[in-house]
Amino acid sequence: MTATIHTLPRKAEPSLAPMMALVAEGMNSVNAVILDRMQSRIPLIPTLAGHLIAGGGKRMRPMLTLASAALLGYGGSRHYKLAAAVEFIHTATLLHDDVVDGSDMRRGKKTANIVYGNPATVLVGDFLFSRSFELMVEDGSLKVLRILSNASAVISEGEVDQLVAQRQIDTTEEMYLDIIAAKTAALFSAACRIAAVVAERPDADELALDAYGRNLGIAFQLADDAIDYDSDAAEMGKDQGDDFREGKMTLPVILAYARGDEEERGFWQQAIAGERSSDADLAHAISLIRRHDAVHATRERARMYAQRAIDAISGFPASAAKAAMTEAAEFAVARRF
Repeated sequence: MTATIHTLPRKAEPSLAPMMALVAEGMNSVNAVILDRMQSRIPLIPTLAGHLIAGGGKRMRPMLTLASAALLGYGGSRHYKLAAAVEFIHTATLLHDDVVDGSDMRRGKKTANIVYGNPATVLVGDFLFSRSFELMVEDGSLKVLRILSNASAVISEGEVDQLVAQRQIDTTEEMYLDIIAAKTAALFSAACRIAAVVAERPDADELALDAYGRNLGIAFQLADDAIDYDSDAAEMGKDQGDDFREGKMTLPVILAYARGDEEERGFWQQAIAGERSSDADLAHAISLIRRHDAVHATRERARMYAQRAIDAISGFPASAAKAAMTEAAEFAVARRF
């Protein structure tokens, strides 16, 4: 008799699909606000803004506002305009980032600065920031205004901090985590926290959602760091090695440099200084990062922060929103794009 071998079904990869399904109807309202408020009597403004906004993207931040509202059982509509404000802040920072970084690709297409030029891109980014503040003021809550305006200031500080750290080989892991907590995680946490304000929930719920968003944002950025050395341009929607050529001290580089021998450290010093930036140099950098398991280590740190995000909402009752937000944290780490 032949024994029957039973195997457990393979667990599906984590996905954003549950969150997207949860907020699909609400996102239609958010997108309507975005489309309406990006309009201007100056045709170049909606054209350039639409180049990025219509170019795809996960819409992670506004989805988090809607999902957090669903987690709290909020039944109103204030969060739609605020989610649009969050997306405008994010889009403005992307437009400015692409100018600062001299990026060529974003979401699989040419960046706005390549198509329309740096001056127009910066100015349209400013326009979107202004639109976001109009939406905040219309909401009428000083607390919401304080949370989102503070996040905008912190993001700018983080971007400047990253600029200062660029090509600085002595950047430590702690310094880098501070940078991404500001430039990425601040908007994640604000996007979640404002849902508790409009739902008029107690401070404990506010702080729980703040912690969820902050830790998710750090996990999300660390995964981005790993992706730049572990995926190709087709998956990423940008050129592989952008961070390397820009001399950015992201976590895989920080770890590989710390673990390397004298010869390897010499290479990194030259590369981060901008003296080694060819395709062959990028291939060598990737080989060193793999030799020291730096991508895996970066993803493990991302996984730790994702678990902190999940733990932060553990006190809320079981619901479709809680399950979707939990899977979104798992997706943030596992994704390849």
